[in-house]
Amino acid sequence: MSVVKNRYDFVFLFDCQDGNPNGDPDSDNSPRFDPETFQGLVSDVCLKRKVRDYVLYANSESGTVRNGYDIFVIAGNTLESRQKMPYQELKEEIKPEGSKTKAADIEKARAWMSRRFFDIRAFGAVMSTTEFNCGQVRGPIQLTFARSIDRVLATEHTISRQAFTGEKDIKNSTGTFGRKHTIAYGLYVAHGFINPMFAERTGVSEEDLATFWNALRCMFDVDRSAARGLMSTRGLYIFKHESKLGNAQAQTLFESVSVTRKEGVASPRAFSDYAITLPAATPAGVEFLNGTVQATAV
Repeated sequence: MSVVKNRYDFVFLFDCQDGNPNGDPDSDNSPRFDPETFQGLVSDVCLKRKVRDYVLYANSESGTVRNGYDIFVIAGNTLESRQKMPYQELKEEIKPEGSKTKAADIEKARAWMSRRFFDIRAFGAVMSTTEFNCGQVRGPIQLTFARSIDRVLATEHTISRQAFTGEKDIKNSTGTFGRKHTIAYGLYVAHGFINPMFAERTGVSEEDLATFWNALRCMFDVDRSAARGLMSTRGLYIFKHESKLGNAQAQTLFESVSVTRKEGVASPRAFSDYAITLPAATPAGVEFLNGTVQATAV
């Protein structure tokens, strides 16, 4: 399919109920938050991880990944083992020499990696840190941190289990205690950008873009865990520009999507406690697309 030729800006809404949307390792894995406003935060890295996992699940069958939709950053694999792949595949053409690798060889390796791995094409990657130098890729699809509309309060719960870790523990304990952190409810908003100039360099196609939109709609449904509670996509509002450079500033478009707490709601506990106002019109050359619907299950 053709390479993406339009600039896109988008607003992504999701919520979390009775769970931890993104734990902070520096705070005993409690939910991330802004220490000044107490609004909840979810990192862009966390969101990209869920996109990566969904894309891999959606394009795998019987252990085989569809050509072009493998994932570079994945659990259980070193980055070096992935960067070695083009040098093995193209061993008659290119030679790994670390920082001394020829520029032409790096470019061939970089192009091979972009064709093979969806997340390199989409998000970019630094692949110059091992002997198998594949250069660097600046990804056309970028996401901001997500921030909750209202402040969230993280609650710490004590939990216990009756099973013992080892035989010696039977004599010394009646069980094992642990802790679990949750928020009662949070509606989060993230913003995203798609740069067609970078898409041309990495080869992001219209099919890749459709895969990305579908991942945002469906990724929480294949990422369930007891720790995360109930997480759901609530809105995907896309602004498509006619030109590569864009026909309006991103912040102007983002401000046309308004999320407000309904009057009389003191402590939001559900998505229905908010009102979403969408743009009645857009600047010339910009098309508004409500991408919340059209979800397709894996």
